[in-house]
Amino acid sequence: MKHSSLITSVFIVLLFNCKNSTEKVVEIASESANELFESNKPEEIKIIPISHATMVLAYEDQIVYVDPVGGIEAFSGQEQPDYILITDIHGDHLDPSTLERMALDSTTLIVPQTVKEQLPALKAKEVIVMNNGETLDLDVFSIEAIPMYNLREEALKYHEKGRGNGYVLTWSDQRVYISGDTEDISEMRNLKNIDIAFICMNLPYTMPVESAASAVLDFKPKNVYPYHYRGTDGMSDVDKFRSIVNKSNPDIEIVQLDWYK
Repeated sequence: MKHSSLITSVFIVLLFNCKNSTEKVVEIASESANELFESNKPEEIKIIPISHATMVLAYEDQIVYVDPVGGIEAFSGQEQPDYILITDIHGDHLDPSTLERMALDSTTLIVPQTVKEQLPALKAKEVIVMNNGETLDLDVFSIEAIPMYNLREEALKYHEKGRGNGYVLTWSDQRVYISGDTEDISEMRNLKNIDIAFICMNLPYTMPVESAASAVLDFKPKNVYPYHYRGTDGMSDVDKFRSIVNKSNPDIEIVQLDWYK
């Protein structure tokens, strides 16, 4: 009987120790898996709103300015751009005086043809013209020129099809859509796998919030940043835009940044 009790006790001890060892192995394996997951997660794209349609995007060691206007002072404290994207010829997108004051020796400009024709003589590394529908692989990211134009009869005079570019940038597996000045065109509604979308919504130049919301609900970006929402009668109702979108699709995150400091 004593031998039996001793054997039972030893078995229980071994079982307990084995259980603890197994749990420890599982815990260590879980921690290692989490560390591996964190190390493999793509770096977040940093978004710095400057004003209205102007922003700075940063990913790893790449700096991209979008529609830099407002004078060199607006970019005080920002890193020098590797790339500058310009969407249109209007003054809230193209400001030659701002560009002339920037150090662009190591900067590539990507622009529509109409913008190229209005650029001053710049000491830039390169100026690349992209037309609607063209794609470009820049090694660090790829870029596609998306049409931007008006649909409403009363707004056709502002942006005709083929003149300006929206852009889709792909960094690793992250896709960023910059609408530029546009309405809810089919080319926007048919976009796929967009992680971040910058959507304009101001009257009379682009589109009302209802049209912007309808387009977003069609192409379902993961995150939407309303921008370019100051019109001739003040600011568009971004809260209404958010309400329309999230009532139909609460999974789309609307992110409000301070574009009008």
